[in-house]
Amino acid sequence: MAYESRGPDVKISDPTSTTSDMPGATGDAVQAAADLGRNAARKADRARTRAAAGLEHAAKYVHSGADRMASAGHGAGDALSSSARYVREHDARDIGHDVMEAVRSNPGVALLGAAALGFLVGRVVTRH
Repeated sequence: MAYESRGPDVKISDPTSTTSDMPGATGDAVQAAADLGRNAARKADRARTRAAAGLEHAAKYVHSGADRMASAGHGAGDALSSSARYVREHDARDIGHDVMEAVRSNPGVALLGAAALGFLVGRVVTRH
């Protein structure tokens, strides 16, 4: 039994009167918990959907980059194969003649190439 004191009179309160609202309060709490659970599930579902979309975008980006790299690698391999075929099929005189033709056709590029080659040879010589 619970006792309440209000001034000089002492009353004995009925324990069932304080819990008479519990079924409604319990129902409200259960409903609130269910609402929170549904909201959390919706937010988790939206986050999962956004994460999947982000992962898909990243995968497409990586595939695109890999395709470009593969294409560049294939291009470089084709150029090397072509160069090997040219060297195999031509003698030193033909190669010298073709180099001179390339220099006459593109003197600026030839000068830049000669400068780069000279720089690289100079670096190799001074390092050893």
